[in-house]
Amino acid sequence: MLWLEMLRVAWDSLLANKLRSILTTLGVLIGVAAVITMLAIGQGAREEQLRRIQQMGANVILVFPGRAQRGAVWAGIGSVQSLTLRDIEALSKNDGLIKAVAAEVRRQAQVVYRQKNTMTQIFGVTANYPEVRAFQVAKGRFFSDREDRGMLRVAVLGQTVVKDLFGENANPIGKTIRIDGAPYKVIGVLAPKGAAGWIDYDDLIMIPLRTAMYRLLGTQYLNAISVQVAKMEWTAAGMQEIERTLRRLHRLPPNKDNDFILRAQAEWQELAEQTSRMFIILLLSIAGVSLVVGGIGIMNIMLVSVAERTREIGIRKAVGAKPRDIQLQFLLEAVALSLVGGGLGVGLGIVASHLIGRAAGWTIIVTPSSVILAFGFAAAVGIFFGYYPARKAARLEPVEALRYE
Repeated sequence: MLWLEMLRVAWDSLLANKLRSILTTLGVLIGVAAVITMLAIGQGAREEQLRRIQQMGANVILVFPGRAQRGAVWAGIGSVQSLTLRDIEALSKNDGLIKAVAAEVRRQAQVVYRQKNTMTQIFGVTANYPEVRAFQVAKGRFFSDREDRGMLRVAVLGQTVVKDLFGENANPIGKTIRIDGAPYKVIGVLAPKGAAGWIDYDDLIMIPLRTAMYRLLGTQYLNAISVQVAKMEWTAAGMQEIERTLRRLHRLPPNKDNDFILRAQAEWQELAEQTSRMFIILLLSIAGVSLVVGGIGIMNIMLVSVAERTREIGIRKAVGAKPRDIQLQFLLEAVALSLVGGGLGVGLGIVASHLIGRAAGWTIIVTPSSVILAFGFAAAVGIFFGYYPARKAARLEPVEALRYE
């Protein structure tokens, strides 16, 4: 029997029972749509995680104060105050591995402008902080190293602070705000950056590091140091150099643990990749159940179809049809059901993905590979679950099939 003839007969058979065929394809349709939607959500979550990690800046190693131990209990990161301005100067002297060194202190404070006020994070940072941590200035300028060393009261505002104090699309350059009652001149506005982890980088104010340490906070210790290595592949060597330098500067003996903690961007990126991979596998497993249920529905309907068309099978065999022709005929019908459901499921999955993304505000990414995977999985379901009914039809004896009522 010719392939085109087989396809025509398979299509006519499906159209002969339209409602049954539609209900059968629903299982595969929902399964394929679920696979595409879950992959789009998982891929979007992965890209969002990586984007947030990239917001820390390229090739950055973060140095945090260490943790204190009291008996068998470890306190949180930063419970040991160990990082100072001397550490920045010592790390900056390594011109080979290390490209730049920035530092920060931070504290929440009340900020006032005329009758408006807000609580926000005050970041005291070095003048090179925007370059190291990938910040952009949208209006005005960032403060200089000279202004930092002079402990001047100047400020660069995040977008959220501008809206809270001055209103939408306002230009605060040159205005004076008060942080904990002290006046600060606004010299710049940061470009929108979004959140990374627990910090909203639009809801903050940046002031010179020494101004924050000595005039606002009254401290000589840093909350974090950001070290930018010249190349990503130098990250491991950079971490070793930072550890050697700080241990020597802090006069730590060989048998004593570090009083600081190192975290590399590459480590966070790898962790994000592992988490995203597990998340996608979990979502695919859930969506795969829907496809299996749809496949069982196809098998059930095909078994019913074989029972209903037993005499037809007997007649075909009596006029010369071979078992493989019968098997191929029913297998084509199962695959056709599966592919029709898969095609409709691809369209539904793409639409559902974008609707969910808009409603929830998530990043959604539908890739060609996910569409091919879902469609291929649908075809495989049709072949796998259609094989047994097709095999059963092919093994019917012509005489018994012709006697079937």
